Amino acid sequence: MDEIKGVLLDIDGVLYTGDEPIPGASDAIGFLKDSKIPFRCISNTTRKSKKSISEKLGSYGFDIQVEHIFTPASVVVSILKENNVKNCFLLTWGDVRQDILKDGITESIPDAGAVIVGDAGDNFDYSSMNQAFRLINEGAEFYALEKDRYWMDRDGLSLSAGPFVLGLEYATGRSAILVGKPSPSFFTKALESMNVKAPDAIMIGDDINSDVGGAQNIGFRGILVRTGKFSEEKLNKSGIIPYRIIDSIGVLPEIIGNSN
Repeated sequence: MDEIKGVLLDIDGVLYTGDEPIPGASDAIGFLKDSKIPFRCISNTTRKSKKSISEKLGSYGFDIQVEHIFTPASVVVSILKENNVKNCFLLTWGDVRQDILKDGITESIPDAGAVIVGDAGDNFDYSSMNQAFRLINEGAEFYALEKDRYWMDRDGLSLSAGPFVLGLEYATGRSAILVGKPSPSFFTKALESMNVKAPDAIMIGDDINSDVGGAQNIGFRGILVRTGKFSEEKLNKSGIIPYRIIDSIGVLPEIIGNSN
């Protein structure tokens, strides 16, 4: 493996599963810090702020600061600033709005220049969906933080943002701009935050499609871990060939040590 100058790490399934950290994961993070190798812990969550994610990781024994965490909210803020969009309408849930409503970006419905849709949970009701529909029809940009169909909640499978984004796409005749994994913009913005080029970076994840496939589409070396949601069946059906398959993030120091 050529020299590695940057690392992206999926969080859930790579650093921890359920309520347990992956053995060796904390040591792997420590190795990256000691080696001064830039890294980002990335997540497709659209409910939690980076601060909340950092605190959760801290409860599992990880010392990962907010600046080392990258989410779809990080991407959409960058895009809004590039396009000089100051006002938006958020269709989200939880404290993720803390990562969006900053640096002069506010939520102002009458003159919203962007509609941003994440997993809004119970905030997906007729009134909020209709408001989003009207704003998009009036010309507001339409961003989807993610388009997952469902996720596993504590009491069973639950609808995610995807079905509601699709409904707005159907009603407005406009396609949402996806900013979360596996969109190229997600990985590109994460790279830019580290000042690293794709061929010099690796992406480590447990999802063959959104993690490995999405990253390899823009030139990363994608590494699949056999933890989290790893599935041999999904791997074989995907048609995607990872750069490497490893048992867990615990072997990262060995991988990088042998390349650098």
